[in-house]
Amino acid sequence: MDYEIFELGDVTLQSGVTLPSAFLAYKTYGRLNEKKDNVIVYPTAFGDQHLQNEWLIGNGMALDPQKYFIIVPNLLGNGLSSSPSNTPPPFDRANFPQVTIYDNVKLQHRLVTEKFGIQKIALVVGWSMGGIQSFQWGASYPDMVERIAPFAGVAKTWPQTFVVLDGMKAPLMAAVGFDSSKLNQLTSADMRAVGRVYAGWGLSHAFYREELYRELGYDSLVDFVAGVWEDSFMKMDPHNVLAMLWTGQYADISANPAYNGDFDEALKSIKALACIMPGSTDLFCAADDNKYEAKLIPNAVFNPIESIWGHFAGRGINRADNKFIDDNLKRLLALSTNG
Repeated sequence: MDYEIFELGDVTLQSGVTLPSAFLAYKTYGRLNEKKDNVIVYPTAFGDQHLQNEWLIGNGMALDPQKYFIIVPNLLGNGLSSSPSNTPPPFDRANFPQVTIYDNVKLQHRLVTEKFGIQKIALVVGWSMGGIQSFQWGASYPDMVERIAPFAGVAKTWPQTFVVLDGMKAPLMAAVGFDSSKLNQLTSADMRAVGRVYAGWGLSHAFYREELYRELGYDSLVDFVAGVWEDSFMKMDPHNVLAMLWTGQYADISANPAYNGDFDEALKSIKALACIMPGSTDLFCAADDNKYEAKLIPNAVFNPIESIWGHFAGRGINRADNKFIDDNLKRLLALSTNG
């Protein structure tokens, strides 16, 4: 086990349901300094665990463990933190309660403050659903968070994004005849079709047209879809995936008592210096949506990743995209804040 567990006790979620003996799995990199002001929080994305975040952490990089104390909390539902796959009855599998982005960030705040005594965060950064969490940190704790850097992630699930996530959910519902009482019959084999649905959204038209999958060692489109999309999704627990899809579909940084659904107000309340980096060809976390959000955040720069890797421009695969993200994070961290 290369991570640690933070016991949360019985947690009352936004839905009003109490999840007993909840816990966050997390990993840290580097050391917390005496002032406790060298902190970076880097939440995981849909389907990812802390390991998938490590491409952006390293000596000489923006997220340098020689300089910063980097905390990577795992998303609830991802199989390491409290999830359908590791929670005992009555909240196991399809019975796991609905968890929001707001719930995740609230519990991460407990980890940061209760476990480490941290009061200031230099940066919250994240890809995709990790990006939504970075926006949520900025909106929920505006006086604590000095900088945010969401990449290929939006501040709420816009309607088209909702439809894409619903399309990923549909093969699992179809596998049980759209009878939610039979969801506990799902197995990892049922995830194969989910991977095929996502294959069309994760990367851009140009990526496929230019056959960039050959750079990843695949000789044909058929091999690529089977070898990457089917294989990676079939490694996931279907109930964890359904839980995370719900979290994603209903993500909105204003859907909480602080903002009561006033999305524009939530964005305007973010005090952090923000560098917002959509993928220029992202098909479902669209750059246009981020552009709208950036205009309302007082201290935001909008800096798209010019890339044909679609949503996966933020996935740590393409060297040019990785450098763009790292360079922007270095610039952001070099900016002083009033705090």
